[in-house]
Amino acid sequence: MGSNLGDRQSYLDAACRELAAHPLIRIIQTSSLYETEPVGYQEQGWFLNQVVEIETTLEPKELLSFTQGMENKLGRKRLIRWGPRVIDLDILLYGNSVINTTALIIPHPRMYERQFVLVPLAEIAPDIIHPDGSATREHLDALQRGNSEKIRLFRGDNP
Repeated sequence: MGSNLGDRQSYLDAACRELAAHPLIRIIQTSSLYETEPVGYQEQGWFLNQVVEIETTLEPKELLSFTQGMENKLGRKRLIRWGPRVIDLDILLYGNSVINTTALIIPHPRMYERQFVLVPLAEIAPDIIHPDGSATREHLDALQRGNSEKIRLFRGDNP
């Protein structure tokens, strides 16, 4: 999950509440919040990012539909690719599934290129084995060699 507009933490908290309110979704654990510089379109504020592990009986397409509905409910506008947004919800993994359709790709196609995904994922699931046979920590170690992406643990907007 990510947000870089308005009260970023409130949007992430609202997304967690929406997930928890769904009768077929149970939150297992959440990572800390991480503040990260934008990737791609640079003319925007830093993001707050968090990874949430859930258990669900929803099929991947149903989960995608639900999360996109949550984004819309929370005010997401898709104006600029990788641009500012109040909320962004991505499905990173779905068990050991590999899905490649026009609507949904799992594992998320850019997760192995993004510290803002792998750092919080490694916090809550360092040893989970991905469909490619590697653990989260292995993916993060490989990414951190030569990566200059800025990421820091979020301590709140007030020092």
